[in-house]
Amino acid sequence: MKSVKMKIDYVVEIALAFLMSLMTLNVLWQVFSRFVLNNPSSFTEELARYLLIWLGLLGAAYVTGKKMHLAIDYFVNKLGNKGQKYLRTFIYTLVFLFALFVMVIGGTNLVSITLHLRQTTSALGIQLGYVYLIVPVSGVLIMFYSFYNVYEFLKN
Repeated sequence: MKSVKMKIDYVVEIALAFLMSLMTLNVLWQVFSRFVLNNPSSFTEELARYLLIWLGLLGAAYVTGKKMHLAIDYFVNKLGNKGQKYLRTFIYTLVFLFALFVMVIGGTNLVSITLHLRQTTSALGIQLGYVYLIVPVSGVLIMFYSFYNVYEFLKN
């Protein structure tokens, strides 16, 4: 199970690095075309917005797998080892259920509806369903990482 997680981590890391590089180049081109060429590019602002959405959601899944997500652990640290294990298991179960119902099921419905309606972006002209596709993908990753984290807690 650990080798599967490591392979998924590697793929997500590469995807995040690629998206960040692409967003950096996109914003640099936007600044260059606006201030040096005095002819701002028409697609860069919209592309940066969608890349940021993908980075944010994929990054949220990644930090779930690394157990680095934002948390207030004041009360958790006051518990003993057994209490911490139960509470963390409960929290990861809630995260798993949220990812399942909101991100995977709801996100899949959102993607399906927007692809069916053929909604497109204004500047890029791509279907919005492809932009929203990161929601269920990140949801599946968060579900996997939550399951893996519970598995690790219970195994140790």
